Amino acid sequence: MNFPLIMFIALVITGGIWLTDSLIFKPKRAKDAKLPLLAEYSQSFFPVILLVFLLRSFLFEPFQIPSGSMLPTLQIGDFILVNKFEYGIRLPIINKKIIDIGKPHHGDVIVFRYPMDPSLDYIKRVIGLPGDTVSYHNKQLSINGVPVVKQPHGNYDYVTSNLNAVTAQEYTEQLGKHRHEILIQPESPTLYVDQVDNQFAWRNNCQYDNDGFTCKVPPDHYFMMGDNRDGSNDSRYWGFVPDRNIVGRAFLIWWNFDNLKRAGHFIE
Repeated sequence: MNFPLIMFIALVITGGIWLTDSLIFKPKRAKDAKLPLLAEYSQSFFPVILLVFLLRSFLFEPFQIPSGSMLPTLQIGDFILVNKFEYGIRLPIINKKIIDIGKPHHGDVIVFRYPMDPSLDYIKRVIGLPGDTVSYHNKQLSINGVPVVKQPHGNYDYVTSNLNAVTAQEYTEQLGKHRHEILIQPESPTLYVDQVDNQFAWRNNCQYDNDGFTCKVPPDHYFMMGDNRDGSNDSRYWGFVPDRNIVGRAFLIWWNFDNLKRAGHFIE
């Protein structure tokens, strides 16, 4: 569902009705005549729709986490807020950047349009910036030849959407200014090579083997991975995210019906 497009259509319809009534029909009505129901509803709803449309398009947009690919940072059912202006002002619906304000940094958690199907929104962590060389072999992440240090934190148990119980190892990782937790399942392979889409753009920038991969991030693109390293479908499998697909940076968990204590937590 293209919610911004639906809101824009509602905005045009209610605004058009309100404007038409004000300019054409209102001058012809008696002063004590009752406002037509359609015009009354349009007059009431237009300002509300306009306010919500502007807030969602240029400031903050809410999303709900549907999967466990970002565990333990984000849990299924988390409602989050995304900062829409931090990386630049974009026109709604077509998502075209018109004012460049900033760029993503290592470790930012961002929402973006899935490159294989831009109608879908994905959320992952920025691992590689334009020009970076990202390597992931035997569960060790390296950026530009420098291994990313991770510190063990014991085990982390969770249940998948298929009701499978999983015990993973939890680590603390530092990417840029972000200190966050990741999950690794030692028994899982580093990469399922047979699941790599060999048709993604800039595929020649990546070399795969049974122990992992090395990718050179092209200009104006980013390399994304989930914090649940062995439970995430990300850039390892479908390639790089172009800058034009970026929606914004996730910064706040504002609600979770199953765990109210998560409300108000900032996203690292």
